Amino acid sequence: MELIEIQKKLHRLLKSHIPPLRVRKDTPEEFEVCGTIPAMQGRQKVDGFYFASVVPKPKDIRFYFFPIYTHPKQFEPLSQAMQKCLKGKSCFHFKKMDQAMVHELNNMVSLGVQLYQKDKLI
Repeated sequence: MELIEIQKKLHRLLKSHIPPLRVRKDTPEEFEVCGTIPAMQGRQKVDGFYFASVVPKPKDIRFYFFPIYTHPKQFEPLSQAMQKCLKGKSCFHFKKMDQAMVHELNNMVSLGVQLYQKDKLI
């Protein structure tokens, strides 16, 4: 799968959860979704709790997925393919993507939405 296809898949995946998510940024440089209710994020009140973003880079597509940072235990274990893409605590760098990874991402995003709804973050 080419980078532009990966980017489009990630956009579609996140858009499929609107609502309860909403688009905060939609530019060629970044696509970001967040919640729809005001919430505390750290020490500041935001108009919607950050959920995820897609950022294209020249050599990969970055997928920043905040639920894996806020609820790490619920996303264990990741497949080996996904572990290889995870850089840091919540950023995935995708150079390639297969159907198994797409399926795992679908499940991860759905779980993230459920967790954030349960915690009244979105």
